[in-house]
Amino acid sequence: MDFFEPWTQYKHACVRQLAFCIASPNIINTMPNDVCREHLFDWHTSTFWKDQFERYQVRLEYLDQDPTELIEFLSSLKSTRLGLRFEMLLWFWLKDEDYHCYHVLGHSLQQIEGARTLGELDFLILNKQTEEIEHWEVALKYYLAEAQGWFGLNRSDTLYKKLQHFTMRQFQFSHTQQHIIQKKYAVMKGQLYLPYQQKFDIPDWLNTSRRTGFWGNKPVAHLYRLQRQEWIIPNETQSSGNAYWWTDGLYCNAEQNFFYMFRYNLNTF
Repeated sequence: MDFFEPWTQYKHACVRQLAFCIASPNIINTMPNDVCREHLFDWHTSTFWKDQFERYQVRLEYLDQDPTELIEFLSSLKSTRLGLRFEMLLWFWLKDEDYHCYHVLGHSLQQIEGARTLGELDFLILNKQTEEIEHWEVALKYYLAEAQGWFGLNRSDTLYKKLQHFTMRQFQFSHTQQHIIQKKYAVMKGQLYLPYQQKFDIPDWLNTSRRTGFWGNKPVAHLYRLQRQEWIIPNETQSSGNAYWWTDGLYCNAEQNFFYMFRYNLNTF
């Protein structure tokens, strides 16, 4: 299957990451039927993200020639957490209003009632095309498929728990800053990993228009280990030699777009 993966055409690591954050589809299409829906929200389609990339392509080409502006913007982020970097990259794109129909009304907005913090909104956005106020929650996630469910790198983090948090907590608000929220969208990108060389039934909510990786506890030949920021998208040139010693982490063969999450101890991820 041919996947839409235009981020590989760029040279600078941060521009490749920005292109991925815009162009890549959500990892799932819709909520699984067995997840309780407390507060409703929507998912942008894969076509939506493709359109956003195509509108931004000229800007990406310019940044690839001179990424200074993007590098300076990201320099304010002191954390190494990939989820926060993903949020910053999307914020950079959203601030470029010449290339889309959005205007950011607020970012990381805390909802406070008295002395109690009820939660926080990632982005409050005016859609200038529809004139509607939208609330976006964004997440970069990596989940490994098992018979018992989809688990993150920290086993207490599961896909279903994240979806439950979306619907129970993060999308509980109907207004903020005197704005009535009219649309709610989850943006959840990253990658899902299937058991390597094992039969696994693909659920109907998984987004098959994007690539999935594999995971296992056995080394695979001709892969190299990715640096942490390369989990978003590998650098243009291979950042290390092919793996000889294996440790927990993400490995890949960039030429074949093959991604493999190695987990040494199956009981600890």
